Amino acid sequence: MFAALHLSRRRALQASAAALVVFGLLLWWLLPVGESSPQGRMTVSTGVKGAVYETYGKLLRNAAADDMPDVDIDLLNSEGSQQNVERVATGKADFTIAAADAVEKYRLEDRPGADRLQGCARLYDDYVQLVVRRSSKIEEAKDLRGRRVAVGQPRSGVRLIADRVLKAAGLRLDKDITALPAGIDTAPDLLQSGDIDAFFWSGGLPTSSVRELSEGLAIRLVPLGDLVKALHKQGGASRYYRAATMPADAYPQAQQSASVPTLAVANLLVTTDRADPELTEGLTRTVIDSRDHIGAQVHAAQLVDLRTALYTDPLTLHEGARRYYRSVKP
Repeated sequence: MFAALHLSRRRALQASAAALVVFGLLLWWLLPVGESSPQGRMTVSTGVKGAVYETYGKLLRNAAADDMPDVDIDLLNSEGSQQNVERVATGKADFTIAAADAVEKYRLEDRPGADRLQGCARLYDDYVQLVVRRSSKIEEAKDLRGRRVAVGQPRSGVRLIADRVLKAAGLRLDKDITALPAGIDTAPDLLQSGDIDAFFWSGGLPTSSVRELSEGLAIRLVPLGDLVKALHKQGGASRYYRAATMPADAYPQAQQSASVPTLAVANLLVTTDRADPELTEGLTRTVIDSRDHIGAQVHAAQLVDLRTALYTDPLTLHEGARRYYRSVKP
């Protein structure tokens, strides 16, 4: 009887030991040695209220809260790409989204902190959109002469692009049109009320404000694709514009089943060499891993692609982002 009791205890101990081994292996699998959640705080500069940059920033913050629960993320609204680049370069924000042309312009002008700018990911393309009433006689960019046109806020990427598109069409923003410093938050209302004849916008497809406008007002998008060569002749940051096509389903009611040739420019997730590598790696991972989740609300985010995300020209990759791409390399 004693022998049987001893055997029973020994088997119980063996079973307990085996259970501990299994539990330990499970912990090892779930919490790899040396890997911990980043800690700290970061500030992200987004964009105009209601526009794609702001919406993307909010959704990214929510996704990062799950991936990095010990990191506090503050969001700052901005006028757009130009202000975003300046904020990050000068340390007023840690991360931002900005179009490649605005980044290059800041670098070429050797503005404060330009040499510290670095990239985390290539995100999605912005499409240049020139919106008019369907009844308008404006058929191409040169027809804007003498018109009232919303060209974006002074430090926005829209203003940068509008100025260059007008030059490519043989017009001057400060001379040949009546330029209004209105962004996507107010321009649709101004077009609807008749206070402007057209507005420029550069953003992911579809932009909710343009889509909502098309549902209540007969509008159309003016083709701009024929201006690529003239833009490239301007040199400098204009090389980042490329010919692109807005698909017919981007704004069905505005486009009436027709695609629209236009211009596109890549958006980048931007930081500087000041950013903590662990935080940068974590945020880059969140951008890639949350693509489908964010893309369900911001369609443009579905185009973030791991295979091209590391190409952040004109910026070199931040060390933290490089670590992430190395960790997922096949």
